[in-house]
Amino acid sequence: MIKVLLAEDHELVRNGIRMMLESSGGFLVVAEAADGREALQAVRTHAPDLAIVDIGMPNLNGIETTRQIRITSPTTRILILTMNTDPQYVREAFGAGANGYVLKGAAFKELLEAIQQVLAGKTYLSQGLPAFSADDLRRGAGQRPSSALASLTAREREVLQLIAEGNSGTEIARDLGVSARTVESHRERIMAKLDLHSIADLTRFAIRKGVCSSEQ
Repeated sequence: MIKVLLAEDHELVRNGIRMMLESSGGFLVVAEAADGREALQAVRTHAPDLAIVDIGMPNLNGIETTRQIRITSPTTRILILTMNTDPQYVREAFGAGANGYVLKGAAFKELLEAIQQVLAGKTYLSQGLPAFSADDLRRGAGQRPSSALASLTAREREVLQLIAEGNSGTEIARDLGVSARTVESHRERIMAKLDLHSIADLTRFAIRKGVCSSEQ
């Protein structure tokens, strides 16, 4: 049985994918996660063969989750499942270590094909993105985040997302298990590195760079 982790913040979507996978045979959904931090914990606990990851998750987005899964569990294959067709997100996803990128509007048959391809060690790009070349993906694989994001540590990118999603310093400190002063220090370093001067600027930057969704 192929052990699968579903990381998606919409329960109905998770339920639908789980039912389709398990009814097709050969798959066992060992864990579900509604945000990136839950997904990372599930990876540590279950070491899944495959992680199906949405980009627009709260607390820790799918691209950063992918980057950390790649470090935590190098053998786990990662398939991004998203509505986002922006080439920036595709490049960031493959640069973070994703093995495949499938649009949510795809038929289940395509999802199964994508799963089979990535489990076989290949790269898969959704049929909904015909203009995006395989060569471009190969160049993007293994690259660091875009230049501005590359200046931030993983924890700073996490704090940036939480700030952009409207969390207070106290809430972020509680969620991350650190002091409010530590969060404030992270925020100050983020703003200095990015040359940004307000929370509104941070939020616009985070949305533009795909750190969080404009729908959050």
